Amino acid sequence: MTHAVRPTGVENLLGEEELIVSKTDLKGRITYANDVFIRMAKYPWKQLMGAPHSLIRHPDMPRCVFKLLWDTLQTKQEIFAYVLNLAGDGSHYWVFAHVTPTLDDRGNITGYHSNRRKPDPSPVERIKPIYKALCAEEARHANAKDGMRASFEMMVGLLKQNGVGYDEFVLSL
Repeated sequence: MTHAVRPTGVENLLGEEELIVSKTDLKGRITYANDVFIRMAKYPWKQLMGAPHSLIRHPDMPRCVFKLLWDTLQTKQEIFAYVLNLAGDGSHYWVFAHVTPTLDDRGNITGYHSNRRKPDPSPVERIKPIYKALCAEEARHANAKDGMRASFEMMVGLLKQNGVGYDEFVLSL
């Protein structure tokens, strides 16, 4: 499924007590979306079901963050991240995401579960220039995979420089 949604610069805010919930299969295709997700994503339920979760990926969101997310989930670990999403009408919204693998009774990953809430504005303001630099590094490369690798190395360098792991970094913002 392709979409040509262009960002409008209009920001939507989640309510203080709202929680976006979605589930995906092993390939990242949406299998469940709560009403808050549907409202914020601005896509009809029928269009969301079975669509890749990347449908709401904002172009200003570094691809290397998603690489880290998928790498972490494959080790059966949870991950937290600040994520900029793109709604179907071109508006955007920031979330603080908590993503976990769903395991069967034998410990095999059967899918993924994500809860997202309204982030505090201060960490979002601190992450924006980092994401901008990571996206710029990605854009410097003609090949998307090379760009993602380079930005991933840049992010790993930032973590090493600060002497923290990714979760520590995110939670310290």
